[in-house]
Amino acid sequence: MSAATRDVAGPVGSNWVSRVVIYGLLLIFAFVYLVPLFVMLTTSFKTMDEIQGGNMLALPSSPTVQPWLKAWNETCVGLTCAGIKGYFWNSLKMVVPAVAISTILGALNGYVLTKWRFPGHKIVFAMMLFACFIPFQSVLLPMATVLGKFGGIGSFLQSAIGTSLGFGSSTFNLVFVHVVYGLGFTTLFFRNYYEAFPNELVRAAMVDGASFFQIFRRILLPNSIPIFVVTVIYQFTNIWNDFLFASAFAGTGDVMPMTAALNNVVNTTTGAVEYNVNMAAAMIAALPTLFVYIVAGRYFVRGLMAGAVKG
Repeated sequence: MSAATRDVAGPVGSNWVSRVVIYGLLLIFAFVYLVPLFVMLTTSFKTMDEIQGGNMLALPSSPTVQPWLKAWNETCVGLTCAGIKGYFWNSLKMVVPAVAISTILGALNGYVLTKWRFPGHKIVFAMMLFACFIPFQSVLLPMATVLGKFGGIGSFLQSAIGTSLGFGSSTFNLVFVHVVYGLGFTTLFFRNYYEAFPNELVRAAMVDGASFFQIFRRILLPNSIPIFVVTVIYQFTNIWNDFLFASAFAGTGDVMPMTAALNNVVNTTTGAVEYNVNMAAAMIAALPTLFVYIVAGRYFVRGLMAGAVKG
């Protein structure tokens, strides 16, 4: 074999080995990641007799949706045996406004920090960026103090005008907490995205007499779909799956969100542990985030990288 042939064959052989190693590792990681989901899904369609006497990795021999129906309508959450449907809607009522508000405010912040620069804008952005690294646990006590004030405002409004306007309710509290905590991340996403947006378009709109909100609504928003998808997926996943804030600020009983209720489902003992019902409840809790990723997941990486390179 000539030297030229060896030089050509060497890289080709090494590339082949590298691909085998890379894809092999990816398959192993995918297997490790997906096995728990597979076990949850198959167990949720099995009867208790099959679970106790069979292999947890085996497919259900006689699939049944009864565990799903019981988890939705009848399973016990603490002392209440009315299923998890009410807590599912509690989470939706909390997640939708929290995601919408934090995304819109993050877009406005990113717009201001890139296209309407002001003295000290770098310091403001640095402080908001720092907020992304504050642990959840460190804000529990300060946030509890603020939410206590909201409860007082709600009591005052209730006595003064007959309604609290939501102040002090568990839904209002959780929406406020997640908007405040998520604002640093949403601002970071939009700021990086708008940093690469052509300034000439904004300046031309200013020359034509467009106002602050007209520029934002007519120029930036129509071109911000990718980063909106990224932010919505990120915020929706974090807020829906949150347990710490839900257990700390949502109270107990019928006002709990899904994650806190799911914890109570698993820890409720009313005789034999119904693993199929527990798994069905866990799958129901995971369905919204799975749905969001299936529908918009292909835009996630595309939107995340859209503002990574300027020019």
